[in-house]
Amino acid sequence: MPGPLVHVGAMVTCVHMGQSQPSAPNPRVLVSGQPTVTITGAYLIAGCPFNVSGAPVPCLTAQWVTGSLRVTSQGQPLVLMDSQAVSIPNGTPLLITATQTRVTAI
Repeated sequence: MPGPLVHVGAMVTCVHMGQSQPSAPNPRVLVSGQPTVTITGAYLIAGCPFNVSGAPVPCLTAQWVTGSLRVTSQGQPLVLMDSQAVSIPNGTPLLITATQTRVTAI
């Protein structure tokens, strides 16, 4: 299904509301003047407040598992607004709450 491409300025959080940013943006494709993100680059998560029985177990990183089917950059699928990611060590998803809306891909 088509969806907007995710760029570095997108608002991405873990489900516990920790802020997330790409560790390796893709400078070859720009949207809204900012680099896009391929699914091979991990996202770093900061400020995750998740804990189990009072012991902190924050989300630290996340890896994308789905991306664009037809649009690639440097041979890698790009992250779309409906792409799915899994956080480490908790296995919870990332939430993309805002991104640019001018460029879409399948």
